[in-house]
Amino acid sequence: MMESLKKKLQELEKEEIANALKECGWIMARAARKLGITERMIGYKIKKYGIGKEELEAVKR
Repeated sequence: MMESLKKKLQELEKEEIANALKECGWIMARAARKLGITERMIGYKIKKYGIGKEELEAVKR
């Protein structure tokens, strides 16, 4: 069965946020600026997607 567009967009968003955090040394303000969103928004998305440093380690590999 084909994955929904909404699900694919969420996965892409989660991946982009994780990559930005990794590149910015987990400094949320810097990562948010890089992505063109507010610090408050990145904080919300990190909680929403359950992104943690362990997640970033998985993205590295």
